[in-house]
Amino acid sequence: MARVRSGRTVAHMVLATRLKTLREAAGMSRGEAATALGAHTATVRRIEQAETSLDEGQVHALLTAYGAGTAEIEAFLGQLAAANLPGWWHPWRSVMDSWQLDLMSVESAARIIRVWEPALVPALLRTPSYARAVDNVRRPDLPPEDKDRRTELLMERQKRLRHQNTSIWAIMSAAALRTSVGDEDVMAEQRQALRAAVERPDVTLQIHPLDGRCHPMTGMPTVTLYRVDVEEIPDTVVREGDLRGSAEVLNSLHAVSAYHLLMDHTCVIALHPDESKEALT
Repeated sequence: MARVRSGRTVAHMVLATRLKTLREAAGMSRGEAATALGAHTATVRRIEQAETSLDEGQVHALLTAYGAGTAEIEAFLGQLAAANLPGWWHPWRSVMDSWQLDLMSVESAARIIRVWEPALVPALLRTPSYARAVDNVRRPDLPPEDKDRRTELLMERQKRLRHQNTSIWAIMSAAALRTSVGDEDVMAEQRQALRAAVERPDVTLQIHPLDGRCHPMTGMPTVTLYRVDVEEIPDTVVREGDLRGSAEVLNSLHAVSAYHLLMDHTCVIALHPDESKEALT
């Protein structure tokens, strides 16, 4: 099972892949690269798979061994310095779930995000009050200040996705509209926010009716698919678990293709986006 490693950004993964490409273009094996680096072959493998941080000295040595010129090396190291800067989400890292730490850089570069939510309003379409009310129920272990920070993070995620024109395609059960989260004011505000969201060009919402027939995602937990328009970064699936803050993160071709197919079939069975708009009124 391939995973996006904690702390590795999209920029790190791109640079790591470029190092592998340069080694192969130079006709060198990992063993030969390791000899040039004065390290074990496993070290080169971990560097190329973004399983470890990219050290400037090691990168310089590898690029030199691969025959890179001075200008190319300087440009590469400049990109590495930029990649090493903390991500925008750094101030919230203490209240983030571990899988979010793994995936935030991918989300921040995503072109499209597809979501299946079985019982609640999808997180990326939640209001602050609704999001806080969900945490009050699902994360009673957290102190109030941590819940506030988590809500702040979610709102920042939503804002940044809008600014980068990421498309959100969500499928949710109509149960979300009938499940009371917070008080009546919270629910009224959330329904209004959904009505406004579906008018945006970057949001597609499909609702699966309560009396609808069984579909491929029936019984599944929340599932999110990320697609990034960067050749070196594979599509990624997050399947959230039952335990607090747990999730399975997958980016193997087999897993991603399987979930894409399940999502596609579920979309066919769910209400058309125009019918879903009517269901919100």
